Amino acid sequence: MRLLLAPMEGLLDFVLRDVLTSIGGADRCVSEFIRITSSLLPDKVYLRTMPELHNGSRTAAGTPVRAQLLGSDAASMAANAVQLAALSPEGIDLNFGCPARVVNRHGGGAALLQDPAAIHAVVSAVRGAVPAAMPVSAKMRLGFNDRALMLDCALAMQEAGACELVVHGRTKLDGYRPPAYWDQIARIREAVRIPVVANGEIWTVEDALRCQAESGCQDLMLGRGIVADPGLAWRIRKAVAERDGQPLPAGLRDVQWPDLLPALLRFWHLVCEDLEPRQRAGRLKQWLNLMRRAFPEAEAAYQHVRVMTDQAAITVWLNGLQQHASTGVAA
Repeated sequence: MRLLLAPMEGLLDFVLRDVLTSIGGADRCVSEFIRITSSLLPDKVYLRTMPELHNGSRTAAGTPVRAQLLGSDAASMAANAVQLAALSPEGIDLNFGCPARVVNRHGGGAALLQDPAAIHAVVSAVRGAVPAAMPVSAKMRLGFNDRALMLDCALAMQEAGACELVVHGRTKLDGYRPPAYWDQIARIREAVRIPVVANGEIWTVEDALRCQAESGCQDLMLGRGIVADPGLAWRIRKAVAERDGQPLPAGLRDVQWPDLLPALLRFWHLVCEDLEPRQRAGRLKQWLNLMRRAFPEAEAAYQHVRVMTDQAAITVWLNGLQQHASTGVAA
């Protein structure tokens, strides 16, 4: 079983990749999409979105990161893929799943799921442009407004040379509304010969086990679920090992709230180093807001920090939170 960390625009960026992979349990990450139009992007654009390229395409913890491109013009995608390949990413992933209206309006992301021939052209152009040893994978949804072309799109990706598909179990029209239709991912898995990774609405260990059963996929991609519970990958690995009668995975951790406080502090320091001042407090609140789903302590932390804006005050509070946790005194 492989567990991948999803790309999530405005949420799961290089800062959170750094922190989550330091907690462990994920086998690979994918960057947020780098949007390709008609121009050749300079290296600084790739490096800004994916600074792990400075570190051998790995996070500080050593987890590989695959770069994701989004665009609809095959020639431009190929030309930019060549530029990106020169920076030695672990691989290149192609986005056919983004449901954002501004992206779809320009023919990118999930909009291409209406045109399997265009998908084939993009994947084929990128696959042919980069070194043969460099993986080229793709991420898709079940369709745009419906699932009528679901299998055609998946087969187009395979036939054009994609080595792996990640399938988000919803259409563009479904957005992020529950449920994810994992049983439909099974139809794609049965139709193609390349590995398929199931994605969508995996918040808990129970979700992960049901997703595996309904999709038939052993490999999963985790998004908001692992942001809400940074120990989720380890919990899934433990449950799968116990289910299958296998030894527990090396490095297994039972991640609880006190274990997350150093990660929160590291996250805050990285946010303050890399983001604009106006973005910093909001990013911390965003993460704590999601963690409220998994940790009662995150609720109290969120309620405390949600009215704070001063960077120095937040730093003092976070340091105190960690100190109180380590001494067992309530904050």
